[in-house]
This record gives sequence, structure tokens and C-alpha cells, in this order.
Amino acid sequence: MTTTRKRTFSVLALAGALGLGLSACGGSDDTAGSTTSSSTTSSSSSAMASPSESMTSSAAMAGSTDPIGPGCADYAAQVPSGAGSVGGMAAANVTTAASNNPLLTQLVAAVSGKLNPDVNLVDTLNSGEFTVFAPIDSAFAKLPADTVASLKTPEGAKTLTSVLTYHVVAGKMDPQQLLDAGTVPTVQGGSVKVAGTPDKLTIDGSTNVICGNVQTSNATVYLVDSVLMPPM
Repeated sequence: MTTTRKRTFSVLALAGALGLGLSACGGSDDTAGSTTSSSTTSSSSSAMASPSESMTSSAAMAGSTDPIGPGCADYAAQVPSGAGSVGGMAAANVTTAASNNPLLTQLVAAVSGKLNPDVNLVDTLNSGEFTVFAPIDSAFAKLPADTVASLKTPEGAKTLTSVLTYHVVAGKMDPQQLLDAGTVPTVQGGSVKVAGTPDKLTIDGSTNVICGNVQTSNATVYLVDSVLMPPM
């Protein structure tokens, strides 16, 4: 075990127990996938609403476990059943659930040692309850090529670990809880700022939640459109 990983595990233990997905994650024993339903319905039409619309409108209430966000309906239509569906994700731990999500292949590689063999957070992510801001593949595509290359080196392991753990918060939080908190401490040690409304959250000002409040057996996942960068 590297010094970087030991330090990360220690921080997590103190926090309370950290998509993030992983392709072929060894050490996970469930299966599932992620991104889900959206669309706000009025009370007069709720009886006729589709399942994805009902999810979105009811998820605005604090304490809800339904997915909510502008991209949830598209995901529900794309993956209506099976391991990659909302129900399938809820039955799996966060690493397995993320590995079944077709939008999280790059994040999967980053947390499972595929991007950098010195950084593998699979066991850590399954060790407690967390809130995870999970950048989708198009978010990683925005990163400069030289930045990605640097994260693959032995010297880049510490930075990669810092970036990944900046996306993780101890404890499961729904959209309203995040908004009520405003500023949320991360496992990395820094904090992220949450603003907007339950169905249209922003993280650190410019990062948008595509589909949030997605449940796994040990985490609440928020799919985001940018990779969050901690202050260095």
C-alpha cells in the first residue's frame, strides 16, 4: 500500500467510514449503473405523469431518495431496467453501481488503478456512507491532455488522489441537505460550495449536476459535467 493511499484511508476513517465508477473493480460484489429521471409536473397532472417525471417532482422534497436533475429523464429512458437502471444501482455498492454506468468509464479508470496504478480507491469507497460528485466521461474530455498525462505518473499519484477525494463527502446527503449546508467539507480536506435549487444544483459555481440523488447501497451520487479541482 502506498503512502498516499494510507493517508487517504486515514482521512476517511476519521470522516466516518469515499464514480465514482470502476470498470472491472476487484473487491466489489454487486452490479448496477447510473443517471436517471427528471421533469417537473404540476399537482393536477401528477396522476398521469411518467415514472421519470414523478421521480423528479417528488425528489424536490427533503429526505427523498428519488433521482432529480435535468438529465435524469434521458437516463431513465436509456436504461429502464437491469443492473444499470436506478433500481439496479440502488442494490449495489457505489463502486459496482458506477462500473455499470455507461457515463462513468473514465472515472472508473481513475479510482480503480487503471489510470494510475498507485491510486486505487475501490475498497475505500465501499468502506462507509458517502455523497459522491461523479464527473461523467465528457467532463474528463475537457481536461487538457498534458494534465491527464501528468496524473498517470508516479509523481502525479498524490494529485490524482487529492482530486478524486475532493469529489467525496462523508455521509449521504440529499439535494436539500446540500443546499441547506451551502458549503460542504470533502474527504480531501477542502470544501465545495453548493447552490441553485434541488432540481438544478451547481457545485463550486460552474459545475452542473446532470442527475443527482442517485442512490447506491452506501452512497448518494450526483453526476456532474466537470471535474472539480481542489485549491492546490
